[in-house]
Amino acid sequence: MTSDHASIEAVPCLANIIPRDSHPISRSKISPDALRVLYRLREAGFEAYLVGGCVRDLTLGLEPKDFDVATNALPEQVRRLFRNCRLVGRRFRLAHVFFGREIIEVATFRASGAPPQDEEVVLEEGTDELAGDEAVSDDAGIDDAGNDEVAVEDSRDVHDFDESVDRVVDQSGRILRDNIYGTIDDDVWRRDFTCNALYYNIADFSVWDYANGFEDIKAKRLRLIGDPETRYREDPVRMLRAARFEGKLDFSIEPATAEPILRLRELLAGVPPARLFDETLKLFLTGHGAASYRVLLDRGLLDVLLPNVAAFARRHPGSAPQRMLVQGLINMDERVRADRPVTPSFLFALLMYGPIGLEIEKRPRSEWHEISTILEAVDSVVREIYGRVAIHRRFILGVRDMFALQPRLEAPRGRRALRTLEHPRFRAAFDLLQLRAQFGMADQALVEWWARMQAANPQQRVTMREALSRESTGANSGPGGGGLRRVGRRRGRDRGGRGRGGPASG
Repeated sequence: MTSDHASIEAVPCLANIIPRDSHPISRSKISPDALRVLYRLREAGFEAYLVGGCVRDLTLGLEPKDFDVATNALPEQVRRLFRNCRLVGRRFRLAHVFFGREIIEVATFRASGAPPQDEEVVLEEGTDELAGDEAVSDDAGIDDAGNDEVAVEDSRDVHDFDESVDRVVDQSGRILRDNIYGTIDDDVWRRDFTCNALYYNIADFSVWDYANGFEDIKAKRLRLIGDPETRYREDPVRMLRAARFEGKLDFSIEPATAEPILRLRELLAGVPPARLFDETLKLFLTGHGAASYRVLLDRGLLDVLLPNVAAFARRHPGSAPQRMLVQGLINMDERVRADRPVTPSFLFALLMYGPIGLEIEKRPRSEWHEISTILEAVDSVVREIYGRVAIHRRFILGVRDMFALQPRLEAPRGRRALRTLEHPRFRAAFDLLQLRAQFGMADQALVEWWARMQAANPQQRVTMREALSRESTGANSGPGGGGLRRVGRRRGRDRGGRGRGGPASG
């Protein structure tokens, strides 16, 4: 339905319209598929704008990761215009237009003010909001358009309210559903940050700025639209988005926008864990993970998102596992920028490394290097995290394999070394071993031996395996006499208090 209810806020009659010669956005930098959607909507008589993060990034001279469109066409009208379109979402109805692997998200302008009480439902305390154990679907999550409510309801977020009601909020003020449409003058006030509230008009290539976002971008300033506390209560994930943009864009958060975060951060505990998993990937796997980690710690948000990870960081600052985590995130950022693949399994192995080490140390030292001990520690830490962040099962299995392979990498033997090399998780486990060695938690000679093993041809591998078998029965039990089988039993102390080869090394 289209709402006739205007915002109670002071909405300007006209946006500040920035003409083509006064902004840096060029159509040559816009996805051809996004241009196709914009032009077809306009030809059909509808308004059509690029909006949100893509306009912000184009203004900054960055390459957007995706393109989002805002229009006055209703979702059903968009679907009739595009055969390659499907409608998604129950909480916020959207149209996805598919061009191969690229998806152009088309959102209808939404009304800015809350409707009268008879059209809004407040979900009472105690209502069962979460049900089921399925992980978030591939369509779920939020984009970077600045319209930060989720597009698709994840399967853990099942609400008990009337399907005919267009707007539903819970008692804390969190919006659970909102399908009330409006005009562009309304829509801007539903955006999150001013830098995400710019509209690129395909009709004349101008940029429409309602909230001084253009100036905030030039000043590298992050500012929420509206009252910050109200906006965070509407959607607590906005606090994580603030941290993400601070890290990604190197923006400074305006004091009024930053102030409520510490007070309201516990509201994140009420967000569906599947949605927080999606946000975690955006924080750490989009090329600015190291900066995001720093901001999350500084803002106190990591304590709510990943409590055991934050607890280890605060108790053991500067320890070898902490330094390894930061370096691992820097390495992953470099891979993203080089357009090389990164995996959530490796990310969570890094994040959980310290807590897993503490779990292992609860067992007798003689059991620290037993695979059963390591896997039980991994499972214990994952259970703690899963209450906040619903990690997909396949990624949990990847973490288990990486940690279970560490003892085999530290003590290669005969034919088993060749089988280890063929393990599907070998490369990730080897990368973890490399990082450990970089910070004194594994033997560098081991890393060099496995590197040579990977580079060798089949006959050379057999020769290396046979040499290893002979050495394992002699006085020297490893390459260079370094003692492969003794790796993991050296007892130096790192700054965090863990033994150099102890369980904190995995």
